[in-house]
Amino acid sequence: MHGGPIIYPLIILVCSLLALARRPHVIFILADDLGYNDIGYHGKHHGSQTRTPFMDQLASDGVKLDNYYVQPICTPSRSQLMSGRYQIHTGLQHAVLKASQRNGLPLDNILLPEQLRNCGYDTHMVGKWHLGFYKKEFMPQYRGFNSYFGYLNGAGGYYNHSYCDKSTSACGVDMRDTYGPLNSTWGEYSAFTFTDRAKQVIDERDQSKPLFLYLAYQSVHYPMEAPDRFIKPFLHIEDKTRRTYAGMLAALDEAVMNVTNHLKHTGLYNDAIIVFSTDNGGHNLYGGNNWPLRGRKGTLWEGGVKGVGFVGGGMIQQSGIVSTNFMHVSDWMPTLLTATSCPKAAGTQPLDGFDQWNAILQKESSPRSNLLHNIDPLKGKPIKPVFVHGFDITVHSAVRSGPWKLLTGDPGFDEWVKPPELGTHDPKSESRLFHSAELLHSLNRRAQVQLFHIETDPYERNELSMHFPIVVKRLLRKLAVHNSTAVPCRYPTGDTLSDPKFHGGFWGPWVE
Repeated sequence: MHGGPIIYPLIILVCSLLALARRPHVIFILADDLGYNDIGYHGKHHGSQTRTPFMDQLASDGVKLDNYYVQPICTPSRSQLMSGRYQIHTGLQHAVLKASQRNGLPLDNILLPEQLRNCGYDTHMVGKWHLGFYKKEFMPQYRGFNSYFGYLNGAGGYYNHSYCDKSTSACGVDMRDTYGPLNSTWGEYSAFTFTDRAKQVIDERDQSKPLFLYLAYQSVHYPMEAPDRFIKPFLHIEDKTRRTYAGMLAALDEAVMNVTNHLKHTGLYNDAIIVFSTDNGGHNLYGGNNWPLRGRKGTLWEGGVKGVGFVGGGMIQQSGIVSTNFMHVSDWMPTLLTATSCPKAAGTQPLDGFDQWNAILQKESSPRSNLLHNIDPLKGKPIKPVFVHGFDITVHSAVRSGPWKLLTGDPGFDEWVKPPELGTHDPKSESRLFHSAELLHSLNRRAQVQLFHIETDPYERNELSMHFPIVVKRLLRKLAVHNSTAVPCRYPTGDTLSDPKFHGGFWGPWVE
């Protein structure tokens, strides 16, 4: 019995270290504006000539998420990934954060990297932030990441790493690390730069702790830029924008390959969970394609919100699985906390996401049956509201409940766009192909209530609101309940003091 006071703490310490050793490394790779039909394993069935052979194999070696949803634009998806909350609960319901806005993901949310760091993880971020930076407290290194390297805004040059804010006409360099702005990367293609930094993070990590790396690539968001060697294999694609996009995607595929191979080289792969996700659907004006889904980035149609996603790595024992479990980007926080055996930190905000880990592992079905796509009170709303069953149907919104999807207001661009490499297309002829005569009224984008049965009509061909009024009533009431929990939408005007000319030519915090 002698020495017990010393032995017991040592036993607890050893057990704690063993628990840390058993925790998986987590590599979360986020692509920007990757269309549903652009990943190779979808595109080969739908006329796309883009190619992603490595990501296809990585997905085939793990679990493809075939019923996975994101938000239709950048900031909302990233905010839900990081906080586990719908954007109606963070005030980010409208559009994306602009460089000049005094706005950001509210500080009262304990973000995923903070949760993991509290649990003993070594946390790092590389790439695009886009969750606010007007005060330093909103920067990644103050939101749970031990290091940061990347850019703060929504877009920028792939080579010059500069960004211009259209709202204020202010321009500046947008590249920095944990310690401040830098311009040493000028002329380097961002996919290569971010991959090199990710490899550096892996090499220099705290080896006594499991690693969390959030790698948010710029690819394949506009501007349309790619090295010639990636474009050359696609010279047969006549549409120049699509051709360049295919090259950008090929560069991303190589980048993911290089990071994965480095995980294998350093011995981390076998103990790693690799998550790959897009942040929203593709934008057909900038090379992306979502065929045969309807709509595009920025819309509440499936083409805007149904995302490419898969889970791989050595910790995923299943292979060749195509999961149809219903999942949303807000589910990643509770899911990864379970996968890493990390409890939620004290004071964690109420989560809208669900723990999907057992569903990913095919041990049980998805716990999710409902999904709020969004309620945006500022987008395209007529002056005069029209309330039906407690909800203003002129508001831009959409909600899922089981197989049903209800949209109100104007959901946005509503066409089905084939890949340009299939040749020119006539949207009207596609509409005739996809619609039965009695349901052509669904093409009226001014229609204020539209209902679709997504499970049997994933391409949103047949509008059914007139046939199922009870379902419409139920879903409008569901929207009203969601709306009753919403915080006010924050979308301030731009602040001219944000102009990089006042800050050495760089974008960065400007409010003390």
